[in-house]
Amino acid sequence: MALTLHVATYNIHKGFSQFNRRMVVHELRERLRELGADIVFLQEVQGLHLGHAERHQNWPTQPQHEFLAEAVWQAAAYGRNMVYDHGHHGNAILSRFPIINQHNQDVTHLRFEKRGLLHCTVEVAGLQRPLHCVCVHLSLFGRSRRRQLDALATRIETLVPPGAPLLVAGDFNDWRNHAHDLLAERLGLVEVFGARPGHATGRPPRSFPSVLPLFRLDRIYVRGFAVTKSEVHAGEPWSRISDHAALSAHLGGC
Repeated sequence: MALTLHVATYNIHKGFSQFNRRMVVHELRERLRELGADIVFLQEVQGLHLGHAERHQNWPTQPQHEFLAEAVWQAAAYGRNMVYDHGHHGNAILSRFPIINQHNQDVTHLRFEKRGLLHCTVEVAGLQRPLHCVCVHLSLFGRSRRRQLDALATRIETLVPPGAPLLVAGDFNDWRNHAHDLLAERLGLVEVFGARPGHATGRPPRSFPSVLPLFRLDRIYVRGFAVTKSEVHAGEPWSRISDHAALSAHLGGC
């Protein structure tokens, strides 16, 4: 049987709706399960928040990545980036397949804006080599993003074999699409919407704000796969959960 893989990325806004009006982590879990992706890249995941736990009666007792993965995704990795007195948040990867290695690389450039690259190696049935997955949430500032993209490319060039299957996804905050050339030229990655059959290349999808997306912030890049379908999950009901839209893609083996 031919390999098929369904992947998604979502900035979950720490489990709160736009402008922090409502705690929506339970609805978020249901939507992610309905989406049914095999591997999910998440940003702004709340690992711990003592204040929210006191104020919200139904705040999960587990870290958000464990709560979201429970009974559906057998493996979950979390990279703690921003740490404060009452808790911490960062990136996470949920997987239906075993995660055999994980590492969170600190790529902080500005002291007040902590960032990391969560790199996992996943053992996917049907793939001859381990799948490398990197979840990113890059800086709001162009100079910092350039440094972080260079760190991402250097990490992949150093640690990922040239022929190994690779997924890089997350919130790039890349307003002007400067990431595309670096990722395509240095790493041989393709953006899933540009790679979709019959779709114009070089234009990532609009994903922010989720009510009516205008800006192309979120991405899924792949290497070693054919893209058969890609979707933006914006508007209702997704816009009730986060200020970002979720993105998903169906992949097949090349």
